[in-house]
Amino acid sequence: MTRKTLRLSFPQWQGGNNPPYHLGSLLLSFLSPEAKGPVEEVPVALPGTEPLAEVDGITAKPQIIKQLNDAADLIEKHNPDAIVVLGGDCLVSLAPFAHLLSKYADKLGVLWIDAHPDVQTAKQYPNAHAHVLGALIGTGDKDLVEHVTNKLSPSKIMIAGIHDPLAYESEYLNRYKIATSAPEEVKNGAKEVKEWIAREKIEYLAIHLDLDVLDASLFRSVLFAKPGRGKHDFGDVAEGKLTIEDVLKLINQANSEAEVVGLTIAEHLPWDMLNLKNMLNELPLLK
Repeated sequence: MTRKTLRLSFPQWQGGNNPPYHLGSLLLSFLSPEAKGPVEEVPVALPGTEPLAEVDGITAKPQIIKQLNDAADLIEKHNPDAIVVLGGDCLVSLAPFAHLLSKYADKLGVLWIDAHPDVQTAKQYPNAHAHVLGALIGTGDKDLVEHVTNKLSPSKIMIAGIHDPLAYESEYLNRYKIATSAPEEVKNGAKEVKEWIAREKIEYLAIHLDLDVLDASLFRSVLFAKPGRGKHDFGDVAEGKLTIEDVLKLINQANSEAEVVGLTIAEHLPWDMLNLKNMLNELPLLK
């Protein structure tokens, strides 16, 4: 069967309140192989063009909700069988994965490759990129949750690459019995992922890849490699421990067990490219 695959460029940065995510998304689109199906871009205001207000405890909630609506409309326009999302912060997975849940129901599993579980709410953290997986399950802000018609069963989730979750996150994962695979387990073959796919009878996979699952000393275009950062600048949250080779092996293994119908690449922060862009803007004959 030939599947229609929509490629969605989604340069959302407001969900992480971090403007470089915008450039990160555009560079992913530039670097990716040529699309074989329809391509759409969710309209996102350039950083610095509008103020970000906190509403209901969520930074830039009006902008975020509009972007989610626009993304859902673009997806509905094509009604794809599969979706590739080039983000942007992690919230970009909400509308695409909600579509895939409606299409494949309990045959769909979500492989969340991330150092963090993204199950917080506005009570813990104002930036909604940390709320997205919780919203897919049906917890958190009602306006985010409303975008998910078919809620994601916690048993259909595997978080790979996670370690040292915060107290709230750990309690949430235990309460909902969400399966995890630590970096060391991923490196040792990720048998937990294969067992999860078999146990849950998963036929289709939506994969969310947050690039901050990668070791920032080896891959520099992530939050934790920000030039000049202090040791405690990011609240002492977990930092990625995987290599690109680890991630590719994990995804290929998962793809051999179930059909991948969703793929998000998120949280690309190209610090060197951003600094170079800013330098070019100041040079004679260019600015």
